[in-house]
Amino acid sequence: MMLRTSASRVLDDSDREEVLAILDADPVANVFVASRVRAVGLSPGRLGGQMWGFGPRGALTSLCYAGANLVPVNAGPEAVNAFSERARRQGRRCSSIVGPAAAVARMWERLEPYWGAARATRWAQPVMVTREKSELPADPLVRRVRPEEFPVLLPACVAMFTEEVGISPDTGDGGALYRTRVAELIRIGRSYARIDDGTVVFKAEIGAVTPQACQIQGVWVHPDLRGRGHAAAGMAAVVEQALACFAPIVTLYVNDYNAPARAVYQKVGFTEVDTFMSVLF
Repeated sequence: MMLRTSASRVLDDSDREEVLAILDADPVANVFVASRVRAVGLSPGRLGGQMWGFGPRGALTSLCYAGANLVPVNAGPEAVNAFSERARRQGRRCSSIVGPAAAVARMWERLEPYWGAARATRWAQPVMVTREKSELPADPLVRRVRPEEFPVLLPACVAMFTEEVGISPDTGDGGALYRTRVAELIRIGRSYARIDDGTVVFKAEIGAVTPQACQIQGVWVHPDLRGRGHAAAGMAAVVEQALACFAPIVTLYVNDYNAPARAVYQKVGFTEVDTFMSVLF
């Protein structure tokens, strides 16, 4: 049963400065949501969802981004209860719940009886950061992907997504939104790859950027070429570019059971600072 609690409310652009103050208090954990707010503001039409707030105007304490993902921000037990109640009343519209593990676990405990079983639950996803160029040699062949290379990169992106998430991004809308996002990251210079004779050897994207931090996502090495050092050298190159071009902190999160990836990131210079959890539908 849902607990009675103070209500949340839908925020708008008049709340922007207060929202950014909360987000900037933890720039690593909040990089995804902060990047969205800085880019488009809080109007639901531009945001692609709603931003819920907990606490009175002028004294907000917690947030929850409710779009394609449901993402609690700085949410203690009372705030999680309020956000969960709003999400329950609204019905599931998201493809995942993701964020700090304690808040997501509490939220899912309250929503699962109403939303039903998840397709997958990733209980522990270490959040990792680096602030320094790697001591490993960077792969000099890793570079920004050019717009005309979209047809070459897209199959690698689809393979990565399917391997990581467990379903193809072509599910539902035939992959239109996913293709648009891949193309957009290429267009704005945040897609990196090593492409040898038309084959994507390594790829990664910088999916979210704020003045304080940027987040690497979509790291992938061609299955036939794994175990040859491409991941470490490629990540060293992307980190170098990210620090030079985007933000002073580079972050990512990874599944706790993915020991090879965690070892690569540690080798490159990343350290674990937090734990996320994801519930996938």
